[in-house]
Amino acid sequence: MDLISLLKTIQKNGIRIHYDADFKGTCPIGSSKIGGQPDLPVDFEWYYFEGEAFDGTITNRPLSFLAQIDCEEASNFDKESVLPKKGMLYFFYELETMTWGLASEDKNSAKVYHYSGDKSKLKRIDFPSDLLDEYRLPEMPISFSSKIELPSFVEFSEHFEIAKDVVWDDFEEISYKLTGETDEIVELANGGVNKLVGYANIIQNDMLIEFKEDTSEWRLLFQLDSIVTKNYELLWGDSGRIYFYVNSDDLANLNFDNCWLFLQCY
Repeated sequence: MDLISLLKTIQKNGIRIHYDADFKGTCPIGSSKIGGQPDLPVDFEWYYFEGEAFDGTITNRPLSFLAQIDCEEASNFDKESVLPKKGMLYFFYELETMTWGLASEDKNSAKVYHYSGDKSKLKRIDFPSDLLDEYRLPEMPISFSSKIELPSFVEFSEHFEIAKDVVWDDFEEISYKLTGETDEIVELANGGVNKLVGYANIIQNDMLIEFKEDTSEWRLLFQLDSIVTKNYELLWGDSGRIYFYVNSDDLANLNFDNCWLFLQCY
């Protein structure tokens, strides 16, 4: 099989996330958004992570709320039908230490919660009193679009035997023809590239190869780039990205308890 034919067979659909950095208001309850106070069932218990702080002490720290996704809205762009069709997805991460996700001790530093009930039952929940202001993201509504994607050249090189005979320039040229995008275009994207599913835009090497025995069983769930606006800045390491991964079987069964976060930066 030639390179073009192979790349066509491994294309995936990514659900791109676009946020309004100039938003000044309050999003409706149950809408998709980054930051602000989350809309959750009243019996929700806020996530905490017990681990070593920068001063070396072991403390129990609240996770920050990153984003909530209206699954019904997102499903309109889910061409592969892999996400929940109903309910809400929520993403949390502990921002004081920003674990890399490469150690077993990082478990519970990031969490994904799926609410499958009636959205009319959701309430806007206050932050825990011990969550510092600097770890509270500003509220930004988001919209979605679909995008055909290919793996980055690094990821392609690590997973396909044919890659040993492929040079970067040829791969980028074909990627652009098939998707209108290249690794370089992604890196220069205004606001970064934020998404649900599709391929991760990895910065270094494939995180799963380092951490998981069988990478084929895991897939990207959510990618969030560093956020830099006129009034707010949240950098993942040195202007990096975070990636929530989910086991494919867990995703099919709507089980998000075992999701895992990785952080990469330049």
